[in-house]
Amino acid sequence: MSEQIATILSWLLVIMLVCLTLAVTVLWLIWQRLRNLNVPPDAGFFETMHYLPIALPIALDLLDFGLDILAAPVSWLLLDRLGLRGLRNKAAVEALIPLTQPIPVFTLGWFIARLTGLGKTILEEQRQ
Repeated sequence: MSEQIATILSWLLVIMLVCLTLAVTVLWLIWQRLRNLNVPPDAGFFETMHYLPIALPIALDLLDFGLDILAAPVSWLLLDRLGLRGLRNKAAVEALIPLTQPIPVFTLGWFIARLTGLGKTILEEQRQ
């Protein structure tokens, strides 16, 4: 029994390391594009999602899975540096909730924002 648990834990560790490596790689590749985003400081979660390329929500979800609870301060700092305050608090809370790491919350949020149009009305009002 303990051999099975050790095997499962070692595979989980490998998967977490792969996710962490992918997250860092994706963030490194899109960093400059993210720095040039012009997201209003008071934008909410779904409104912010309309400004983002899909790579950032995927990277945040991979980071959350790879670092588990340690993703909270990393995500907070990363999103603060990028000026994405509409995502900052949600990333920290989601990273601290146990057993949510395998759920791609930000990727799902990005698709929900795009498919349902949540937050888009605010964008259209600002453009007028």
